[in-house]
Amino acid sequence: MLTTRTARTAAALAAVIALAAGCSDSGGKDYEDKMDDGGGGGSGVNTPRLKIAMVTHSGEGDTFWDIVRSGAKQAAKKDNVDFLYSNDKEAKGQAELVQAAIDKKVDGIIVTLAKPQAMKPVLAKAKAAGIPVVSINSGSEFSAKFGALSHIGQEESVAGEAVGTKLTEDGRKKVLCVIHEQGNVSLEQRCAGVKKAFKGTVENLNVEGTNAPASQSSIEAKLQADKDIDAVVALGAPVAALAVKAKEDASSEAEIATFDLNAEVVKRLKAKEVTFAVDQQPYLQGYEAVDLLWLYKYNADVLGGGKPVFTGPALVTEKDVPRLEKYTARGTR
Repeated sequence: MLTTRTARTAAALAAVIALAAGCSDSGGKDYEDKMDDGGGGGSGVNTPRLKIAMVTHSGEGDTFWDIVRSGAKQAAKKDNVDFLYSNDKEAKGQAELVQAAIDKKVDGIIVTLAKPQAMKPVLAKAKAAGIPVVSINSGSEFSAKFGALSHIGQEESVAGEAVGTKLTEDGRKKVLCVIHEQGNVSLEQRCAGVKKAFKGTVENLNVEGTNAPASQSSIEAKLQADKDIDAVVALGAPVAALAVKAKEDASSEAEIATFDLNAEVVKRLKAKEVTFAVDQQPYLQGYEAVDLLWLYKYNADVLGGGKPVFTGPALVTEKDVPRLEKYTARGTR
């Protein structure tokens, strides 16, 4: 009999295949043409206006969160929602922003759980105030425990395992996994997943993601010092760009793979500077979180049954570029 964990892992791995297949699908062109403005169309609902706050652990200068917000704003437009966004990279600051949302008596809160223990007390306050919470992106295993209705995102360890498996298939022997935010449980889970599935050696490298020159120098120094490293895994699209430059400056032959997708990553896939990327569909995370809170307020609907609602992972490669370019260009993938 399959354990709950095994069943969830199998389902998430199946999502890798299903989502990747979706990237190469050629249907729905008429609908896509109508959506070229970024997802417009329709006058939206006529339900009472809601106020929903999204508070994330990151956001400044990161295209990933631009895409999340883009999805959330589109759903807010459709659902007659006043969407409030804020972020703080410090756990204490993020918790304070959630408290501020509670004080504003918002109708719902969307939150990331990158540093979950810091969020537990304030989410208990949201529950006591009768404010529904949906978590996204990080900390899926803490979502239900902390009282959230649902978690929308990818299973990070499973995504890491998919990367480790792919690098093994590519014949790699030693992987450098670059963690750009220390203490972020999701990033740690990604590298742990890579290590679990990869048949060679995995070494983690902690860098200061908010300092691009220093991060690039750290990666370069590691590649220069250890010529056995034949693959670098970036855990975010901005770090992938740094890894590509570091590889060039270090005269390394290492393969570069990355988590997350944006227009720059698609360009690098096309140029064969990055071999593959893990897409967790951030637009969908933002969109579905807002829409789910509206559905809960309107119709008491809940998705997931206490389990995460998966938006990934999907592994995308150079062959997926023709399909993805138009979406990344408009900021929705």
